[in-house]
Amino acid sequence: MLLVAAAKFIKFGLVGVTGIIVDFSVTWFCKERLRWNKFLANSVGFTLAVINNYILNRVWTFESHNRQVALQFSLFLLVSLAGLLINNFLLWLLLKQTQKNFYLVKLIVTGIVFFWNYFANSYITFK
Repeated sequence: MLLVAAAKFIKFGLVGVTGIIVDFSVTWFCKERLRWNKFLANSVGFTLAVINNYILNRVWTFESHNRQVALQFSLFLLVSLAGLLINNFLLWLLLKQTQKNFYLVKLIVTGIVFFWNYFANSYITFK
């Protein structure tokens, strides 16, 4: 049981790495190339990463065979939207308090939100 949980946690983390690549790439492109507001760019990157992560987590991490894909994705999206609110709030707060590099702060915030996403999805989306 503990081994299975550890394997899922590791898989979720690896999927998260792909999500970080999608998130950071899209955020950078929207912010730096398209000159969008950093919070809008962050939201777009985060949203595309959510779609990527849902598909990979459904198929690989949790090996879900739930036929209610729309409902399951909706739950994943709700958990992710809560994560996005936490993400943007912490991003705003830490940028305001520390005045550090946007991407460094975003990486720290992403690590914090990872734990929210894992536990909420384990107990709500893919229970």
